[in-house]
Amino acid sequence: MQAQIISETKKEINFSLKESDIGILYIVQHEMLKRSAVDFSGVIMKHPLTGECWMRVNAKQAPVNEIISAADTAIGIAADLKKLFNDKIKAK
Repeated sequence: MQAQIISETKKEINFSLKESDIGILYIVQHEMLKRSAVDFSGVIMKHPLTGECWMRVNAKQAPVNEIISAADTAIGIAADLKKLFNDKIKAK
């Protein structure tokens, strides 16, 4: 996965992710929108053949920190889900 910042201000960031899955960005977007510090978070598939996705985040302050925090939360949820599935498989 390749990430590149397209534009950035104090309260907004636009970036491109190449060779990525938009589903991952939807999960991070969902976690960000649960936070009161994030005003807007949008994800689009820029080009389906290249796998390029764009994400825009507007936050009251430091949108990069909001993205990092939301991604960390999503990683934690995925780890919990993985543990749940592994426990169920071992129980059988």
